[in-house]
Amino acid sequence: MGKKNYSAQYVGGTTKLEERRKYVEIAASVGLLLVLAAMMAPFVAGLLKHSMMWAKWVYAAGALVYTCARVVNVNAPGDSLRLRRLRRLEFWAGMCFIIGGAFWFYKLQYYDGFLAGPLAVMRQTVAFTMAGAVIQIVASCMIAYQMKKEKDD
Repeated sequence: MGKKNYSAQYVGGTTKLEERRKYVEIAASVGLLLVLAAMMAPFVAGLLKHSMMWAKWVYAAGALVYTCARVVNVNAPGDSLRLRRLRRLEFWAGMCFIIGGAFWFYKLQYYDGFLAGPLAVMRQTVAFTMAGAVIQIVASCMIAYQMKKEKDD
């Protein structure tokens, strides 16, 4: 039995699914850029006092935007189970970012932020951000590989 072509619903030359995937990737990229900007802000000279206050909100917004983008279903009905699980793995990268943001809020309150250095406040945030980044990199590479493999079959 051959695979069914589920991408036959065209809207302006592209399928609805491809259009949804494009918007989801744009939203996820914006979220990652917000996380990046927030992670760099506390280390900018001259901004240390004020940057810790607004950067935690930027980080939280970026983590939320990224995670919400990864909740949206972009799987085609004919996608393999492996591809679906890899896309679900990207959601867990977002959860790592959210947990990192929660630690930032907690530690900034606990250490008062100004007396302790930014590394004391952000230690767990950096760790969870790195974990989320590694998960995202591995998942995106594996998704690209799996989609190419399924397309060739």
